[in-house]
Amino acid sequence: MSQHTDQEQPLIAHLVELRQRLLYSVLAILVIFLCLFYFANDLYTWLSAPLTALLPEGTSMIATDVTSPFFAPFKLTLVFSAFLTMPFLLHQAWSFIAPGLYTHEKRLAIPLLLSSILLFYLGIAFAYFVVFPLIFGFFTSVGPENIAVMTDISSYLNFVLKLFFAFGVVFEIPVATLLLLWSGIVTVESLKSKRHYVIVACFVLGMLLTPPDIISQSLLAIPMWLLFEVGILMGRILIKPKPDEELDQELDEAIDEEQENRNSNS
Repeated sequence: MSQHTDQEQPLIAHLVELRQRLLYSVLAILVIFLCLFYFANDLYTWLSAPLTALLPEGTSMIATDVTSPFFAPFKLTLVFSAFLTMPFLLHQAWSFIAPGLYTHEKRLAIPLLLSSILLFYLGIAFAYFVVFPLIFGFFTSVGPENIAVMTDISSYLNFVLKLFFAFGVVFEIPVATLLLLWSGIVTVESLKSKRHYVIVACFVLGMLLTPPDIISQSLLAIPMWLLFEVGILMGRILIKPKPDEELDQELDEAIDEEQENRNSNS
């Protein structure tokens, strides 16, 4: 009976700690939300600036639902609070898993954690300052002359939040690439040999994660490919191959060279 209790106790302790950290995370989002809710309308004005600056004179955004003027800024403030507390949320996740890591894993995990936070914010900034002006400028200029552009505030919010999340996740590609290389699942050479498949996959994901237009798809797919190349470059610099991997790589190169010589002689 006591042995069974001893086996269950660590699991119960982990569940209690997980519940506590989830509670801290929710409270952190709630505190930021309460501080920002007074400025909800100002936040929405800031978010809609890339579109409203391009609307024809005499037009504005509209609310087709009675509750939209309240719930659209409310939703934006809640999501914005989650974005602002992302460092704290990742810190809570890190504190939960850190005791199970080795020392050398912790030394690598901390820079990756900080990099992932920075890259997520860079992805959002890239979407707001680079992508939005381009795609909104395109959308507002291609319509018929007798059609007034008057976007619904809820539709606009859903659109930009989708792009924010997509670009924030996409900018994590270098971190994901480094993790794959660090774990030994793939090597730098294997990733380089599959580059053409990755490029195709980037444009497919760009098609699935963005609105159905070639501009926004390309603005997501091209950074994905470039970030993949950055991940490969950082992996080559930071992650040194093990002796066995170096030997296998030399053998593969020797076999390829021998095969090429045979083909040239024949």
